[in-house]
Amino acid sequence: MEKFYHFLTLAGIALYWLLVAGTTLRAVLKHRSVSVSLAWLLVIYTIPIVGVFCYFLFGELNLGRQRAERAKEMFKPYASWFTQLNECQAHSRETFGYHISRIDELCNNRLGLPSLSGNTLTLKNEPQDILRSIIQDIESAQSCIRLVFYIWHPGGLADAVSSALIKAAKRGIEVKLLVDSAGSANFFKSPWRKMMQNAGIEVVQALEVSPWRMFLRRLDLRQHRKIIVIDEQIAYTGSMNLVDPAYFKQESGVGQWIDMMVRITGPTVNVLSAIHAWDWEVETGSRTLPHLPECEIEPGSTHHPIQVVPSGPGMPENLISQVLTLAINQANHSVRITTPYFVPSVDLLETLKMTAQRGVKVDLIIPHKNDSLMVQWASRAFYTELLESGVEIHEFYGGLLHTKSVVIDEQFSLVGTVNLDMRSLWLNFELTLAIDDDHFTKEMLMLQETYIDHSHSLKLEEWKKRKVYYKFFERVFYLFNPLL
Repeated sequence: MEKFYHFLTLAGIALYWLLVAGTTLRAVLKHRSVSVSLAWLLVIYTIPIVGVFCYFLFGELNLGRQRAERAKEMFKPYASWFTQLNECQAHSRETFGYHISRIDELCNNRLGLPSLSGNTLTLKNEPQDILRSIIQDIESAQSCIRLVFYIWHPGGLADAVSSALIKAAKRGIEVKLLVDSAGSANFFKSPWRKMMQNAGIEVVQALEVSPWRMFLRRLDLRQHRKIIVIDEQIAYTGSMNLVDPAYFKQESGVGQWIDMMVRITGPTVNVLSAIHAWDWEVETGSRTLPHLPECEIEPGSTHHPIQVVPSGPGMPENLISQVLTLAINQANHSVRITTPYFVPSVDLLETLKMTAQRGVKVDLIIPHKNDSLMVQWASRAFYTELLESGVEIHEFYGGLLHTKSVVIDEQFSLVGTVNLDMRSLWLNFELTLAIDDDHFTKEMLMLQETYIDHSHSLKLEEWKKRKVYYKFFERVFYLFNPLL
């Protein structure tokens, strides 16, 4: 019997060694940044068995075989639809400013998707105003409504939006709603899902979370876009989920979430509708590509060019990250960034430092308190080198600042769903708008000013005096930053 137990022990050790060695080889051979590979090796070797388990759950970009094959096959027809936009009058490169011209070249070459003029934009930053505007547009819908959200949380005016959709469906409007399974768990547990389906609304659960699928698909790959398209005439996108902040995460101790949305009319609406169609087809296999937009631009009209930049499995890799880096590198005077989650890649960190070091004023506005303690500690691990490089850091005290925005030279802006962390820039289904519009950018700049007014600006000498255990936790979570 003793020999049997001895044999079991040796077999267990050998099996564990083979498992760790195989996982190590897989992690090292994956084509990705060295920092990410090293972080995973740290997890695998410091947390026995659990580290290997975590790697198979979260370590690789795995959409699931069926979705991955579908997304790969979809790219050609969607790229063909995008490329046709180059022939329309709204793609008037001679009217583009310096910043968006380079971004148009990048997105056109990689995705076939050009910047389009002839849009109108309205910045909305008060949650009640945003939700009431959405309700009003839903009530005026004539043919179809398309929606995709990461979080749909019942309560307050969010329920009024749900009621407006049900009424629209009952009067014959086609309504398609795609919501993320993990982000919208409360929605799927509520009566609203069944009420919507009974009214004729197509409700689809994106990237369903299931214990039976945990090893078949990466669980933290999420549908993070926020898009509403009504009659292919009006669209909304931005940082706000379909929630009433007064009824959302009140127990988290971070205050109400602070967000913004953009209401858009013009040819860009059809592009956003095509992005919704992409997401819908990835999940369901059903294709509903929108009509090509009417692209006539009246002589003397304001152009307002917008570049839609999508990302996610099936799309060109790192496109949003490239657009962000390109925009920052083109800055001549100032860069101002707001983000709730700041865990940058090595490349983005160096870009921000270099931009400040060449004399450009760089402001980073992030929330003082975060709903993720791991992200909060990891973010602060970057403060010292950023402050030493001349980046000004402002910690916002007015709630959880959830707005994702970048303003370059007070002339050009990026807004959308993307956080400055590895998950948003590398993993999730995300969306950014690159906007070349003076009036909109000035409004965005004024909004950022109000955020700074409710922030504490850090000073390097003050920051260096923080407590020793702060530095310890920063360094611990810094080691895991590529995985956050």
